[in-house]
Amino acid sequence: MKIRIKFSKFGNMRFIGHLDTMRYFQKVMRRADIDIAYSTGFSPHQIMSFAAPLGVGLISEGEYLDIEVNSTDSTEESLRRLNLAMVEGYQVNDYRRLPDDAKTAMSIVSAASYTLTYRKGYEANLNFARFRQAIADFYENRETIPVIKKTKKSEKEIDLKKLIYDFSVSENTDGKIMFSMLICTGSTDNIKPELVMEHFYSFLGLELQQFTFQVTRHEVYTGSVETGFTALIDMGEIIP
Repeated sequence: MKIRIKFSKFGNMRFIGHLDTMRYFQKVMRRADIDIAYSTGFSPHQIMSFAAPLGVGLISEGEYLDIEVNSTDSTEESLRRLNLAMVEGYQVNDYRRLPDDAKTAMSIVSAASYTLTYRKGYEANLNFARFRQAIADFYENRETIPVIKKTKKSEKEIDLKKLIYDFSVSENTDGKIMFSMLICTGSTDNIKPELVMEHFYSFLGLELQQFTFQVTRHEVYTGSVETGFTALIDMGEIIP
């Protein structure tokens, strides 16, 4: 039986890397008495995979892992036991059964939504109206946004416009600026929100300093612009 789990990562746990997060959840499954299935062979391991691992330092309300179980209790009871086993900084938000033929979340991720807020002392000296016009000039009114994407091994030119599905700015009642974006995420054309802001700042003639923004991931999706995006958790059903 396939199960999809959605969890949050926040507080000091945002500084924990993916491999340690994976090891942590392996221990949580045992502590919460989840009847997780193990692989066969010389070195059995829990059948578990994560979707689009989060970068270190980012907060998330929409992290995902898929597991296989031999049997399971209800969604409500499983959530209760899992959260009893959690440390501060992790919280399990949902636990749903997937169809038997469902692909792993890792293989179908196509987009993720983020918000970026300024850390204290890093605010740009531009008002909301200027940012709103700048986003229109940088993103909405351009057909292409050619940029160089650097990796550890190479550099290549990409069209950033095709990989940004939505980009906007808002202002709260305290006058604080927040950027929101829906961007391509996956194994092929994956981009990071920091890359978008780096080129947006460059367009404005500004230099983006490291640690300017606190980045929060809100949701991870499958689908496309043409077919529409579906949150990964919506592919499963609540277990009564």
